[in-house]
Amino acid sequence: MIGPRQVSGWWHRLDVTVRDLPIGLLILAGSFLPTLHGNGTRIGDLPTRPFDALAGLALGLECLPLALRRRWPAVSLALVSLGFAVDQIRAYHSVAGVALPLALLSTGAHLDRHRRAAALLFSAAYVPFAVVLHRLGSGGETASEFVTFYLALVLAWGTGAWLRATRAAEAERRRRVAEDTRTAERTRIARELHDVVTHHVTAMVVQAEAARYLTAAPDRLDQTLTAVTDTGRRAISDLRHLLDLLNPDHGVGTGVRTPPADRLLTLVEQTRGAGQPVEFTEEGTPTQPAGSADLVAYRVVQEALTNALKYAHGSRTSVLVRHGEKEITVEVGTDGSGSAAASPGGSGRGLAGLRERVDVLGGEFSAGRAADGGFVVRARIPAGSPS
Repeated sequence: MIGPRQVSGWWHRLDVTVRDLPIGLLILAGSFLPTLHGNGTRIGDLPTRPFDALAGLALGLECLPLALRRRWPAVSLALVSLGFAVDQIRAYHSVAGVALPLALLSTGAHLDRHRRAAALLFSAAYVPFAVVLHRLGSGGETASEFVTFYLALVLAWGTGAWLRATRAAEAERRRRVAEDTRTAERTRIARELHDVVTHHVTAMVVQAEAARYLTAAPDRLDQTLTAVTDTGRRAISDLRHLLDLLNPDHGVGTGVRTPPADRLLTLVEQTRGAGQPVEFTEEGTPTQPAGSADLVAYRVVQEALTNALKYAHGSRTSVLVRHGEKEITVEVGTDGSGSAAASPGGSGRGLAGLRERVDVLGGEFSAGRAADGGFVVRARIPAGSPS
């Protein structure tokens, strides 16, 4: 059984001229109804006359070109106007006259080029048309009545122009929304890639640099190379998961995974393995569910430890994570006693990304120099937000 959606889809796949033809045919058919004869638009003071052979041509010119009102609006208006002029001069006064305001509205809405020229040409053609009607009549129709009808036609054109402007504004709004969405998504992806890649690669660079000086200690060299390998495997795993999330077939609503409860400790151990002395303290019990707060807290610690490796390698670093009933507090500080000689450099994107993450959840974030010359990162992250 064919449903309404299938019918609607079939209808919209038809050419626009085919879809616009029925309205013209409907008006044309109504024009030949005896009860409606003489009840159409009437300009001038001419008495209504019965239909003759010329009436069929006039009515066809008025109605059938409506099929072109969106494809070729200027052509449609010209033909409809010609048919309307014959209708009024011959005094058929048929209901087909309603096709003229429809054609004007469609031209105002869909004509793309030479709009001003088309409006001026139509206005210029209306003047001799009004003069002819006035002379053919008995003079009962005053100039003000012709002007009033002209203003009614201008209103039809203006309505179409307003619809066109509204449609253009809506299209621009949708374009901006789509562009903002794409920008936000690119920013989110760049932030995720930065968090995942920078930390692991920084650890690998530091470990590889240390391995150069351990050739005389095979055991320590083996441990260092094993740490590099493990870090690379974790980087590949995190990247694979991120790429899975970007895959449109991955599924809806999966979001970004929340790190397991022991990932913070794993992160600290990895940083220690890269030669950074880290003191880790975790207080309280994670709330269930903590929503995105756990992930943001993990990213704060990850970025702060990455920066410690890059800019304060060897400095004593402290990590404090406190789980409250309604928020998670993170504080990561370095004492500035180490060396940044092995730092691979950075862009500063990481801290800005952390601030954005925390702000989205309604939290507070700060990062700056401490009194002893070190660097402290603090974040207060409301728990339970599904953002």
